[in-house]
Order: sequence, then C-alpha cells, then structure tokens
Amino acid sequence: MSETSEIEDADWFLSAVLYLAASFVVLFFVRKFFKGGQFTERVSAKNLIAVVTGANCGIGFETVKELNLRKAKVYMLCRTEERAFEARVELSKKGCDSSRLIFIQCDLDNFESVRKAAEQLLSLEKHIDILVNNAGIMYQSKYGSTVDGHERTWQSNYLGPFLLTELLLPVLKKSENGGRIVNVSSMLHRQSAKINLATVDEKKSYGMMKAYNQSKLANVMHARQLTKILRKEGTHNVLVNSLHPGAVNTPLIRSTFLYLKGIKELTAPFRWFFLKTSRDGAQTSLYVSLSKKVDGISGKYFADCKLATESELALDDQACEDLYNYSLEQVGLEKK
Repeated sequence: MSETSEIEDADWFLSAVLYLAASFVVLFFVRKFFKGGQFTERVSAKNLIAVVTGANCGIGFETVKELNLRKAKVYMLCRTEERAFEARVELSKKGCDSSRLIFIQCDLDNFESVRKAAEQLLSLEKHIDILVNNAGIMYQSKYGSTVDGHERTWQSNYLGPFLLTELLLPVLKKSENGGRIVNVSSMLHRQSAKINLATVDEKKSYGMMKAYNQSKLANVMHARQLTKILRKEGTHNVLVNSLHPGAVNTPLIRSTFLYLKGIKELTAPFRWFFLKTSRDGAQTSLYVSLSKKVDGISGKYFADCKLATESELALDDQACEDLYNYSLEQVGLEKK
C-alpha cells in the first residue's frame, strides 16, 4: 500500500471517529432536553408524612420512591391491594423502607371510597405534610359514568381529587413544616375551552380529548381558587400548586394509539428517546412537594421544575369561584 493510500485511510478513519463522536454528543444533549428539568436539591423529607394517589405505577411510583428514599412516610393510595403490594415489593428492591410505605385503598371513581380513605388517614395521622393528587385517566375512547353519576374522566381526574383534598385539609393545616398540595395537571389544559358545568357530565357533549383537557384545566383552577380561600381565612401555611409533568412514557398512554398492537413495539425506541421516563416525569411533582424555592408560592402552575404560564381561562376569577362552589355541591360538602 502506498504512503498516500495509508494517509487517506487514516484521514477517513479519523473523520469517521469525529463524526460518531459529534453524533453521540448531539444525541446526548437532545435526549437531555427531552428529559426535562430535574429536581437536584438535597432536601430531606425525614419525619414528613406524604399521601400519593396512583402510587403503584408510572409517575406516582417514582414520586413515592423518591419521597421514601428521602425518609418520608408515604401513604400509597391505590385502587387495589394487589397492585399496591406488587409496587411495594418493587420499591423495597429499589432501596425503600417498606415500613414507611402504607397502602390505603382509594378509588377516585367512587366518592364513598374517597371518604373511607380520608377517614382512615385522619384516624392514623394528626397531620399530613404533602398531598400529591397524581392519579388520573387519559383518553377514554368511550363515554363512561361513575357510580356517583359523573363522567368518568371528570370524576377521576378532578372531582375525586377535589373531595380528597377537602377532606384532608384539616390535617394539612396542622403541618409544622407547612402543608403542600400538588395537583398533577397537563399542558393540555391550555387546549381546553371554557368548562361548561351544566353539560360536563352529559354523554352528548363528551369528547375524548375534550374530557381530558377540561379535567386538567380544572386541576389548575382548583389550585388557584383554593389558595385564595385559604389566604382569605388566614391560612398561610398551606401551599396549593399545579404542574405539567411532561410527555411521559407511562402506562397512562395505554389508551392511545401508541399502545395498539404492532405500533407499541414499533414505536418503543422512539418513545424511549423522545418521551420522558416515569422518573423524569416525577421531577416537577417532587420539586413542588419539597423544594425550598417553592416556599411561599401558591396557586401557581409549574413545568420542568420552574414556574410556567397557565391558560388564560385558569386566571378567570369568577370561573374559578364558580367551579369551586359547583365542586363542593357535587361532592356533598357545604359551601365556605
């Protein structure tokens, strides 16, 4: 081989190495971008008592794990004991202290179940420091109603968490560290039209996207209105905020086309790369639950571990008040 050929081969090899290295760096930073903001503060949760709904999988599972690893006692509110037990075993394998993981059955589709869960919590604890309203359902292709007569997405994502929050407020107010209520919403709340409370449960007005988006708008409005009520009554030690966890590759998307047979397998690598993991999706929930930077901030909306801009509809004072009063009536509580 001539000296010229050897030089050309060496140049080609060097170019290939540089190209691969550059591609790796680009992919690394693109992936980092899609992972979103990360909660990196070294904040202990020792002696804190937390309640997390939808705790057996996805974002809820990761939220429970991190809170427990930071020494909190965590009540796992799940629909079934079987799923909670499986999650508890898995959490123990990941280093969690199972003695600080307590299951309580709670089905947000059923107000009676929510009341029983709240009664159990009130009998066990004199105070609660963190409530993460995480559980929810997404993109139900067919209309469904609950035993309480409400459209299923509306009750699961909004009315159920609303009732749980109201019932636990007395013990959240007793938190020496300051109670924190976290509503896991979505950026899709911005796509919602104004919520028509007169037709929200009607089958003829149901739409898969509409139902989800308006339930998430209600989560944001709830945080804002509850903050106003608490401050008006002189309660300043309870923070209520909402958040967007990001586009997350969790079981919640099982109702979408991404989980159809064939498509699920085909899109797996793309979902891994372009969507957040459950751990990534839990970061803003943890940030709002624990961060010192959130001290004194309430009624706001967060995304990627920082303040974000909510829909203008969520800033409508009268609409927020109407929604809150309607919600009290629907769950059987007296107006304040």
